[in-house]
Amino acid sequence: MRILLVEDNRTLSEWLARTLQKDRYVVECAYDGEDAYLRLRSEAYDLVILDLGLPGLSGQEVLRRLRARDNNVPVLILSASDSLAGRIEGLDSGADDYMSKPFEVAELEARIRVLLRRHANHKNPILRCGPLRYDSNSRQFHLGEDEQALALTPREHALLETLLMKLGQTVSKQALAEALFTLDDNVSPDAIEIYVHRVRKKLQGSGVAIITLRGLGYLLKANGP
Repeated sequence: MRILLVEDNRTLSEWLARTLQKDRYVVECAYDGEDAYLRLRSEAYDLVILDLGLPGLSGQEVLRRLRARDNNVPVLILSASDSLAGRIEGLDSGADDYMSKPFEVAELEARIRVLLRRHANHKNPILRCGPLRYDSNSRQFHLGEDEQALALTPREHALLETLLMKLGQTVSKQALAEALFTLDDNVSPDAIEIYVHRVRKKLQGSGVAIITLRGLGYLLKANGP
């Protein structure tokens, strides 16, 4: 899952980015509203965490322009203001949730999980594909009858999570690249195939497979009923 974190306080931004990366999120940082909006026009994200008090283009204006372009990415506002009027304005402008600073990280992480599930139309935090089970709260994969934890690198985790969240749908190579990498990553065109190959090896013999649909993308599928 790829998150755009828009926060002009670099100390807070870097700390929060590290915290979310430990939870296996792919995090990209923007420190002003203009940069954030340019990224949102050209890149796809699963969630935006947006500060309102940004230099230049305000967070409120970034949100207004985003929704004016019919971009429905979930937006969680983080603001130093806890006024009722501010919360109402943010939500009425198209934000999906609003938290004031200072905040508890555990609550922020829980709200992120809820927004991601809601956007993917998954109310149940437990997702399954045959013997593969994913707990979106702990963000752990388990495989087989004994539900042994599946050891995955962060990018392998992002790839399998993206395929499972879109179970039954073909996921393009571009969509997978956007889920695994940030704009700052220097990756080769063959990178996705490499990670698909690695995850396939870890699923081998389980009855769950990643199917290649040439020219279209990849599909996660369980054999049998």
